[in-house]
Amino acid sequence: MDYSVGQVARYAGISVRTLHHYHEIGLLTPRGRTATGYRRYGGSDLERLQQVLFYRELGFPLEEIAAILDDPGTDAQAHLRRQHTLLNKRIDRLRTMVTAVERAMEAEKMGVSLTPEERFEVFGENDPAQYADEVEQRWGETDAYKQSQERMKSYTKDDWVTIKAEGEEATRRFAEAMASGEPAAGQSAMDAAEAHRQHIERWFYDVPYAMHRCLAEMYVADPRFTANYEEVAPGLAQYVRDAILANADRHEA
Repeated sequence: MDYSVGQVARYAGISVRTLHHYHEIGLLTPRGRTATGYRRYGGSDLERLQQVLFYRELGFPLEEIAAILDDPGTDAQAHLRRQHTLLNKRIDRLRTMVTAVERAMEAEKMGVSLTPEERFEVFGENDPAQYADEVEQRWGETDAYKQSQERMKSYTKDDWVTIKAEGEEATRRFAEAMASGEPAAGQSAMDAAEAHRQHIERWFYDVPYAMHRCLAEMYVADPRFTANYEEVAPGLAQYVRDAILANADRHEA
């Protein structure tokens, strides 16, 4: 069974002009012609065209495709295996690109004006941009969210490095107070809680003590926050929560 140039063009989703070009450069020569001179393509021609289109989609120049397909030491299975490997590599690259684009979109939404490389350098795998949609959904209508969005727009990489360091210092103070045996209502623990509150207020949004209490409850209610503290020291999430509540009681008394 053979096919006209128009039929092959429709089946392959390419133009007749493209098929003519492939013929002219010797990349795809039809099996024969009709008595009136029209090109006719056979099954083996369609198989070769499929290989040409696969390699073209993968970015190979036509001259290189011709050399690959005309290699007598490579059969159809070898071509398919090679294309399968190359396609999987392309898929992996595209997935990486999609992730990068999504992170950039999320970072824009969060107001984190850093390049992906800078965000990774500062935050590692804990990029806050990954929670942008959730944050907007839960708190997007609040004044705190709007205030933090406005502030973060102007932060540089150095600002974020400082913010991260200050946050880690606040956590360290909690951990040291707990390790020393001081109760969560002790002076050092409450001072650490106050430093934690002021850190958030300085960089993100106003944190009255009632709001700080809500944050404290979230640290033990949300497993993700709890895990961050538990990685530092077992039981630290509960200790932080109790210290924040004790500090709020102290200042509201």
